[in-house]
Order: sequence, then C-alpha cells, then structure tokens
Amino acid sequence: MVTDMDLPTRAGARPRATDSIPHSQLDQQPEDFRELDAILAEAATWPHVDQQPSQIAVEGSRALVVTPDADTGPAEAFMVGREFCHGHAGGDFSLHATLPLPVAKAAERAGWAEPHYLVHTGQAPPTVVMLYAPRDETEREVILRLVRTSYEYALAVGNRTDG
Repeated sequence: MVTDMDLPTRAGARPRATDSIPHSQLDQQPEDFRELDAILAEAATWPHVDQQPSQIAVEGSRALVVTPDADTGPAEAFMVGREFCHGHAGGDFSLHATLPLPVAKAAERAGWAEPHYLVHTGQAPPTVVMLYAPRDETEREVILRLVRTSYEYALAVGNRTDG
C-alpha cells in the first residue's frame, strides 16, 4: 500500500479541473490513451477485478469493479456498487478512485490527486479523488501504485483476519 513516504512529488503545476459535474481534468493531458489503457489493463489482471463500463462517469468511461465472489472493504472504498476506480473517456485521461484517507491526503500533498468535486459539496466521502492523467511511463507507475492501493482498500487487504 502507498504511504506518505512512498510518493514522489509530481512535476509541475497542478492541472486545472472543472468545479462541476462531470469532474474532469482540463489540461496537461497526454497525447493519447496509452498510459491510461496500460493502467486499466494491468488492474484488470488482479484477482477479483473486472473491467466494465462505469456506472457513474461519462459515457465510454471504464470502471474497475470488485467481483461478486470477493469480500469487500468499507463503503467509503467504493464510488457506486463495487466500483472503486474508473478511467475517463472523451479526451480526459484522468481517473477517479477511492483511497484510504491518509493516502488520499498524501497523494493530494504530493500533487498526484485532488478531492472529487462532490467531496466539496458533501455528496461524496473524502476518500474519492481525481488522479491526474499520467503524462509518461514514470507517472503511469505512480498512478498505477495509487490504483493498486485503491484496489487493496476495496478488498480490505491488510485489515483481514482470514489470511
């Protein structure tokens, strides 16, 4: 799991983002879906993960969901149903994910994330964040680690007593 000490500082200024729904990243986008595709493809190989259309993001967005056969973590580990992360469509290569609150705050401090717009309105828990679009392979690796932390949170990895 990612901790405060594990996150390098993201280079450059934060991207601009909308302050409404849909919560989208407005600049600093990569040229194509390559980095986002790689993250979602890797995560789809993890045990108890399916990739399917998002139930809450813009049309064409791809979600990572915990399969019905798996035990899950707390309600705050999900955005809707068993969806713990989704990659956006329509030219926005950012993601939304849930992270344990200390990790969400660490990712924000290091410049990799910001709270989802609905966190500010009280309509989403502070565990829901936008992960900025990775611009290169190095950034992809950091974002993938954060998505892995979201996955572990969704499965309550580290908090289990069943081994």
